[in-house]
Amino acid sequence: MAEASRIQLPSVESAIALSGEREENLKVIARQTGALLVLHGQELYISGTEQQVELSQKLVRSLEYLWIKGKSISQADITTARQALDTERQDELQDLQRDIVAKTRKGEEIRAKTFRQRQYIRALTHNDLIFCAGPAGTGKTFLAVVVAVKALLANQYERIILTRPAVEAGEKLGFLPGDLQQKVNPYLRPLYDAINEFIDPEKVPSLMERGVIEVAPLAYMRGRTLNKAFVIVDEAQNTTPSQMKMVLTRLGYRSRMVITGDMTQTDLPLNQQSGLAVSLKILQNVEGIAFCEFSQKDVVRHPLVQKIVAAYEQYEQ
Repeated sequence: MAEASRIQLPSVESAIALSGEREENLKVIARQTGALLVLHGQELYISGTEQQVELSQKLVRSLEYLWIKGKSISQADITTARQALDTERQDELQDLQRDIVAKTRKGEEIRAKTFRQRQYIRALTHNDLIFCAGPAGTGKTFLAVVVAVKALLANQYERIILTRPAVEAGEKLGFLPGDLQQKVNPYLRPLYDAINEFIDPEKVPSLMERGVIEVAPLAYMRGRTLNKAFVIVDEAQNTTPSQMKMVLTRLGYRSRMVITGDMTQTDLPLNQQSGLAVSLKILQNVEGIAFCEFSQKDVVRHPLVQKIVAAYEQYEQ
């Protein structure tokens, strides 16, 4: 038997926030519940079976903290809200929606979009060594940079060091112009992009000259002791076991190190073990180290990215 329900939204801003761009959020909720959702002005009409309408109402209400304030809602927010309903974690969901990690230069709020992202952020603020593995688009590197910049600006650390192996470049590095730093800069671009969200790009060169922010290939880490630093090792699946051991043992006094990578996107030769995979096995039971693992459910980029990751996971099984 068909049922119908109506939810009156308090403002135009809340209606825009809930519906999303081109009403994409309403389409996502409809796919999650099977109901039909139609927005007329500030009135949301829901129709379908009794069960579909009830689930849609609960899902919309679970997002109320965001839409009532006119805050943007993503597909990841909706997926997480549905997970919270299915697992009776509504209280935890409210905490997740309220916790703001940081604000960008433009005033945009950065917060965890999934429960695993929240677990990762907690690890980033409580542990001195954190491993985070998972597919592209899950926020592994971006969230690490967010926490690092916030800690730097609060004078908790004297510098941020961002590093990654230049394996993707392979033999092509020799054909690129400039010194090694200039050659690997294109491969460090995602790290620069994340920093620029929080620090004026015009100030970054000065901070780099003073060593407050250092972006360098992994080879530059050998022989150093990294004190009072927040270190992020990106694309760690492309390290060899010896490289991984080398960088892990650089951890110095009052420092924190985050190792991120995606084991499905290694660029190492087929017969070469990944340093990330080896370290995850060796260090699993070492006290004080945090391990976070993301799946395609934690993808917070374009909705298609989650589908692409899921399709590849199914193909590779």
